[in-house]
Amino acid sequence: MQYYSTNGEAPIASLEKAVVKGLAEDKGLYMPDHLNPLPKEFYDTIENKSFHEIACAVAGGFFGEDIPQEDIDRIVCDTLAFDVPAVKVEENIYSLELFHGPTLAFKDVGARFMARLLQYFLKKSGNPGLSGNEVNVLVATSGDTGSAVANGFLGVDGIHVYVLYPKGKVSPIQECQFTTLGQNITAIEVDGVFDDCQALVKNAFMDEELNAAMKLTSANSINVARFLPQSFYYFYAYAQMKKAGKADDLVVCVPSGNFGNICSALFGKKMGLPIKRFIAANNANDIFYKYLQTGQYEPKASVQTIANAMDVGAPSNFARIYDLYGKSHEAICKDISGATYNNEQIADTMRACYKNTGYVCDPHGACGYQALKDGLKDGETGVFLETAHPAKFKSVVDEILSSDIDIPAKLQAFMKGTKQSVEMPNDFVAFKNYLLNTLK
Repeated sequence: MQYYSTNGEAPIASLEKAVVKGLAEDKGLYMPDHLNPLPKEFYDTIENKSFHEIACAVAGGFFGEDIPQEDIDRIVCDTLAFDVPAVKVEENIYSLELFHGPTLAFKDVGARFMARLLQYFLKKSGNPGLSGNEVNVLVATSGDTGSAVANGFLGVDGIHVYVLYPKGKVSPIQECQFTTLGQNITAIEVDGVFDDCQALVKNAFMDEELNAAMKLTSANSINVARFLPQSFYYFYAYAQMKKAGKADDLVVCVPSGNFGNICSALFGKKMGLPIKRFIAANNANDIFYKYLQTGQYEPKASVQTIANAMDVGAPSNFARIYDLYGKSHEAICKDISGATYNNEQIADTMRACYKNTGYVCDPHGACGYQALKDGLKDGETGVFLETAHPAKFKSVVDEILSSDIDIPAKLQAFMKGTKQSVEMPNDFVAFKNYLLNTLK
């Protein structure tokens, strides 16, 4: 399978180049030149398949033209050491709990899959850095991406990870998940917002001097190896709903920030996944919501909210969604609707859900839950994605619910470590010089 750039001005790339480069030369995002629909027989019996079996089949559809199926199966097996249960919250509304990986966030699957796929290509090339030097992974995070990537790549030979995060704008538990690891993980604390961190990463990929000195790639959802595996969740959600007799008229609501997660779902739908429609749930960063209403995409500076992992003002993966639907606003609106909630509305939803059902939503999942409450039609069943464990946002959740939620042992282990971070101004020259100095 070949990969082209959403900007249409970069050379066609192989899967290996798309994974190793991350971003195309023209600053566009790589897209597969076609998708392979899964056979009808797969969907006819999907309810009887395990998460692992489903993921192997879906990964084969994406990567099977470039990687032997037995190698794909091995990578998937090493990636999925946990399940993702669909939990009934109330009649016709279910939560798909994606927080059972090592960092208790949905990005664990994509990050670990990418680490193993990159490692596969490194071994295939016969040297640790494809040109004899170490591969450097740059990743910007608004919260959960950094911890998932850092832990997915921790200790992987030939790879060093630099996590850029906005100072003071991620939760303390999120921060400790990538600042206490050491080894081949470096945390960079940027004086800015997530969009600034993302801009530093993108500018690094475009800098000729930096790329001549270092082998760079990204582990944000701009990398095809990071976002495509997240589609596994949607196929497995459909399987669980079909087993429960709830798959007809299924609506899936995705809390959305950089739009990599819902983008992977839309790729699944294009492969034949019979989900009726999707809802993209935003916090106050409502750029995509406004696009759906007006047809005009107008990125802007992000604003800080209690659902911080969705504080994105220029979602990268909009370019992929726009391209996937032939740049048609009408076509996009047929498959996706939107919702947006401010801090007060998110807090009200968390309290109401807990009072009425006993279910504890984190601030991001609360956006998804409320969007289903507001947008489900008669006869439809809704699944919202609970993208991270509520304890990752303990101070916010406890204040809103007047609770003292337990911190899982996995998170407690991170909190015992010592913070190690490099403070950085929001300045590309400073960031570039720092990276070049690591080579001396």
